Amino acid sequence: MIDKQIVTSYQVYDNLEEMEAEDVQLMHKAQEIREKAYAPYSQFMVGAAILLENGEVVTGSNQENAAYPSGLCAERNAIYQAGAQFPDQKILAIAITVKSQRKKVIIPAAPCGACRQAIAEYEFKQETPIKIMFMAEIGKVVKVNSLVDILPLAFNGSYL
Repeated sequence: MIDKQIVTSYQVYDNLEEMEAEDVQLMHKAQEIREKAYAPYSQFMVGAAILLENGEVVTGSNQENAAYPSGLCAERNAIYQAGAQFPDQKILAIAITVKSQRKKVIIPAAPCGACRQAIAEYEFKQETPIKIMFMAEIGKVVKVNSLVDILPLAFNGSYL
């Protein structure tokens, strides 16, 4: 038997203004697109902004559907747009922010499992880490330096 440990690290900022200017700008883009979410069922709005190596920013918001599996999360909307529009550009960072129309969300919401797997695909493809930042409507911001920090032992194409 081999005993191994998985260690993860992340940073928590008390507010957005403590972060680097580039990260703040990216989160502001995520906040802007969050307001365009189509969330009539959950009333949980999510915005994602992706910074590419060439300086382009690609955004996405969650889009719900009465047939629930037909909707799509903000993170996957944005990452698939980035992949389609700029297939040769590396993704440097993703900013994600949430807001509920039902209650005040104060705890940063990390990407769901499906979105983590989608981000993992691009991180493995480009062979460089993707910085991920996430926050609620206001307050603390969590930052990880790589998808591996929030999805260790991720499944990838090498298994196929």
